[in-house]
Amino acid sequence: MAIYALANQKGGVGKTTTAVSLAASLAEAGAKTIVVDADPQANATVALGLPKDQEPSLYDVLAGTPAVDALRDTAVPNLRVLPAHSDLAAANVEIPRMESSDYLLRDALASLREEAQFIFLDCPPSIGPLTLNALGAADRVIVPVQAEYFALEGLGSLLETLGLVQKQLNPALAIEGLVITMWDPRTRLSHDVEAEVRKHFPELVFETVIPRNVRLSEAPSYGQPITQYDPRSTGAEAYVHLAEELATRA
Repeated sequence: MAIYALANQKGGVGKTTTAVSLAASLAEAGAKTIVVDADPQANATVALGLPKDQEPSLYDVLAGTPAVDALRDTAVPNLRVLPAHSDLAAANVEIPRMESSDYLLRDALASLREEAQFIFLDCPPSIGPLTLNALGAADRVIVPVQAEYFALEGLGSLLETLGLVQKQLNPALAIEGLVITMWDPRTRLSHDVEAEVRKHFPELVFETVIPRNVRLSEAPSYGQPITQYDPRSTGAEAYVHLAEELATRA
């Protein structure tokens, strides 16, 4: 059993899509899986068919509600979600004032380790208190990397931050891998970015790449993971392959 944080300080790189799609793929293969929505925007919650501002939420869990009481079933067998709420935005201000603030999420989620084989934490697009708490709670981190030029600039600083987290907050945290997302086989740029990432981080990059696929963009608006919305799409097939690759590493 492992807790995976999906982290990148850049927005729009596919963190939520990867968290939801990986979780759904593993759940459909029979693994008990949980998505913890740690982003106040609640995109993972909505993408799994739940309304925004569901209660109890992760905000309540951070305030003392047992995490298991906040879990909600989804339409995917074996997949549950611990939803986000807009109140979670206040946690970025409140967390630093609390005792043992760096470990609130770790302690709050400890009981869930007996509930699932895979837990995915969908982090906000910033390195703030919520993301740091998620990295403190996680065993491993998965970094989605968009196949675009500026992705390379931000990747170095993110890996430096992860190194600091390992030294000061969570020595057990391991980088599970980098996932290249929004890859377009028609463009030279996508091929160049993939080549550069694999050149600089040969041991970290997953073999599977996630293509740019309109069905992946559509699925959240229907409250379904891509594996249910269009299981034959190239996006769904890619995430199934990524889930298989992840499962062989677990």
